Amino acid sequence: MESMTLTFNCLPETGVFLLAGLADSLGDTRAFKGCISVEVFTDAENPDTVVLLEKWEKKEDQAAYMAWRIETGMMEAIAPIMASEPKTIWLTPHSI
Repeated sequence: MESMTLTFNCLPETGVFLLAGLADSLGDTRAFKGCISVEVFTDAENPDTVVLLEKWEKKEDQAAYMAWRIETGMMEAIAPIMASEPKTIWLTPHSI
């Protein structure tokens, strides 16, 4: 299993619009091949920073998913409310 965060830094007062779009689209994400789970968070001090915590069977599954989202225009559709490019961080688990 692979875990990652995907952080969206939205323009001021637009995070709510991204959340609405995610509410409509995450069903497809969760059904995508290899997706184990997706959780949605916002920064407690800045609701325009939206963070997805995603778990995938393999990194390649997530890469195929992102390619599909780009092909279908989702990334282009959210571009007007983004302050910067989304940032991906792959996580390494530790048994401590």
